[in-house]
Amino acid sequence: MASAVPSFPEAARVVYDYASNLLACHPRTERLALDSTYGCILAQPVRADRDMPAFQRSTRDGFAVRAAEASAHKWLQVAGSIRAGEPPAGPLPTASAWEIMTGAAVPEGADAVAMLEHVEQDGKKVRLIKGRTLDPGENVVPAAAEAHAGEELIPTGTRLGPSQIAAAATCGYAHLEVFVRPRVAILTTGDELVPVDTTPGSSQIRNSNASMLAALVAQNGGEPWILPAAKDNTAALGSALRKGIEADMLLISGGVSAGKFDLVEPVLASLGAHFHFTGVRIQPGKPLVFGEIPRAKSPLAFFGLPGNPISSAATFLLFGSAVLRALAGNHLLAPLFSAAQLSRDAKGKPNLTRFIPAAFKSDPLSCHLPEVAPVPWQGSGDLAAFARANCFIFVPEGIDRIPAGDIARILPI
Repeated sequence: MASAVPSFPEAARVVYDYASNLLACHPRTERLALDSTYGCILAQPVRADRDMPAFQRSTRDGFAVRAAEASAHKWLQVAGSIRAGEPPAGPLPTASAWEIMTGAAVPEGADAVAMLEHVEQDGKKVRLIKGRTLDPGENVVPAAAEAHAGEELIPTGTRLGPSQIAAAATCGYAHLEVFVRPRVAILTTGDELVPVDTTPGSSQIRNSNASMLAALVAQNGGEPWILPAAKDNTAALGSALRKGIEADMLLISGGVSAGKFDLVEPVLASLGAHFHFTGVRIQPGKPLVFGEIPRAKSPLAFFGLPGNPISSAATFLLFGSAVLRALAGNHLLAPLFSAAQLSRDAKGKPNLTRFIPAAFKSDPLSCHLPEVAPVPWQGSGDLAAFARANCFIFVPEGIDRIPAGDIARILPI
């Protein structure tokens, strides 16, 4: 069991190296209908089945012409009209134009499209309006300018969003090979926990962490498996952990601090667990535990998350999500930080990296960075404050404070 408590960068390197090795283990795959693949991780690359575009394409409604013939002083004869989806028209005669629609094939001989708004018409004749010129290639996408037939468009390991699904559809992929979502066992611990639909006693709390972690697991590409909450005794914990070993990954919430009834580590040790670290110099989340339990097929990665909900969420986002993404086949392992301008000071802590619950807001009409401010909170158990937060402000170890007006890194929740 590790003795020295690692810094945030040191612990992150341990986790990311572990996750990188998992990527080489080739997770299980399945074939799904394209419309069912949103959020899945692609297991086989998507390639262009033909040149993109397959023809010289107009990007505007207007007139296909030779740029050298287009001017405000010369009328061009309109030879016909081309709609999107029609076969390419015949070669463009000299001193002529073809009326053309957006997305239609530009006829042979034409090298530009004059926008409808930039021309004047006189019956079957057309010319540029005064002050307008036209360059070769204007408003035209050449054939194969976007991709060549056989070219890889979406690599393996990409999370499929709307844009990737659109690209797959245009290449004729009715089905995609994707990685199976990893099953993540979620075990919450504590004598004080009662089910969400139960009225708690005066010293009890509802089990919010199970639902929160299930949402975080789903958000990061996993299939949550919520186990019944375990009491703070070795028999109950041992039984629950043995059941959780059947999963692809195990999250344990609570029981990892230094209290009398924090029994998770010794019970894990009794199962033969190897601990990569048993604490990190961060706030919230210092008691975080990371390790693996030996199994016949492959070791089971586990995270012992602190029981306070903000600590549990922060440590999962910072560390657990990387291992989950690797198990899901996602090549983007590290959490995606962003940047925002502080509207209030963000204070650091001696010898700790801080992740302060905060709220950022952006003006969709502004080109400036969003503003962010810490939310008032009463510690890592303050769910009311956490509900008002949509990010964590990152304050590195050794920084006393980041003053208002400075740019800070934020981790969206």
